[in-house]
Amino acid sequence: MKNLMNVFTKKSFLATIAVATAMFFTSCTKEDAGIGASVTFSLNSTASGSQTVPASSNGNGQGTLTGTYNSETKVATYTTTWSNLSGAPINGALFAGAVGQIGTSITTWSFGSGLTGSGSYSTSTTLNAEQEAQLLAGNAYFILTTSANVTGEIRGQITATRQ
Repeated sequence: MKNLMNVFTKKSFLATIAVATAMFFTSCTKEDAGIGASVTFSLNSTASGSQTVPASSNGNGQGTLTGTYNSETKVATYTTTWSNLSGAPINGALFAGAVGQIGTSITTWSFGSGLTGSGSYSTSTTLNAEQEAQLLAGNAYFILTTSANVTGEIRGQITATRQ
């Protein structure tokens, strides 16, 4: 009888563990488990000439970048705005790089003609794993260049905040 009780107790214990495990895994969401979870981040930046490397001494330009980044699709969608530039922006770019350092290019935008020292531009960019890591760590920035400042008139470090 004692052996029969031990077998019954062991089976009951194993059955309880199996049920508890099944309940745990079925009650978790994909995000809780970190499996295939899509996370959206808001992107924000405020740009000025003092943030360029070296600092721009030409103009009182300023700008912003606002947008989102989706960790599942790896796509950043954003709008840059600018005002008071010394002239129309020639190019814009996203870079991976820390504050005060010259980084490596993620993507560039050629604006063409018709812009002025104030305006906006919207686009999207797909990031690779290293670029994503840099963006989420705060090591990404955008820059706008003009004829007077071909290495950058304004620059803004980008902050990615989980929504």
